[in-house]
Amino acid sequence: MAQTPTRQGVAPTAWRFAATGLAAAAVDYAVLLLLMSLGLDYTLAKAISWVIGTASAIGLNWRWTFRAEPSKWRATALWLLYLAAFLLQVGIFHLCYPWLLGLFGGWADGALAIWLAQTAGFLLAQIPTATGNYLVQRFVIFK
Repeated sequence: MAQTPTRQGVAPTAWRFAATGLAAAAVDYAVLLLLMSLGLDYTLAKAISWVIGTASAIGLNWRWTFRAEPSKWRATALWLLYLAAFLLQVGIFHLCYPWLLGLFGGWADGALAIWLAQTAGFLLAQIPTATGNYLVQRFVIFK
């Protein structure tokens, strides 16, 4: 039988969540850069990259990070959380990327300015969303 996160403590779940999240973020970031390099609109590229990166983390977080048994309530709560995270992350990137591109474009050449704006925008969207995801999953969904 799977352990609950409460019995595991915060530190073990935080480390597993970080490992899973870093792997998912790496996939998200790589897909974002690839899609944008192919000329896809930056907001659509971010939406697609987020879905692909997050899909790789959902099962790992449920079964490995939090070691939880399946339940309809958890599945519904996760869908709602991930919908909110999707809107937040894509929205932050949508707002930040053009501004960052203008900011970095003032002193860096075209390709470097684009990469800096992509990376900074990615991090500005990723960090608060990942933090919120962990807190809600750890203390609400998988408590």
